Amino acid sequence: MVDCFLGTWKLVDSKNFDEYMKTIGVGFATRQIANVTKPTAVFTKEGDVIVLQTQSTFKNSEIKFKLNEEFDETTADDRKCKSLVTLEDGKLKHVQKWDGKETSLVREVDGNKLVLTLTIGEVVSTRHYEKA
Repeated sequence: MVDCFLGTWKLVDSKNFDEYMKTIGVGFATRQIANVTKPTAVFTKEGDVIVLQTQSTFKNSEIKFKLNEEFDETTADDRKCKSLVTLEDGKLKHVQKWDGKETSLVREVDGNKLVLTLTIGEVVSTRHYEKA
């Protein structure tokens, strides 16, 4: 099921991330730091709860969720969201809703590579990770 996502992933490449962050409302100073930070994503499982830790020199964050169950999330950029993660066609689809806005974060694994596609409106950013 989600086992292919489990483990540690290091960011190796990012496209259009600044534009994505600008569109969701991240301030200039935070965007400058986030654009040069290479975070590590760590997926683990505790029973039927999936834990996603994002670690970097700038900021660490963690979310715990069950598939198909809405949860409250405070994002690394401090948005308070209602979030839902589903597994569809082997992809983890994470939808965040806040202040009348909505963004999707879709993660898919291909061998030792993980691609994160972030979408809000017409703005799309892709971030490529490799298994550590």
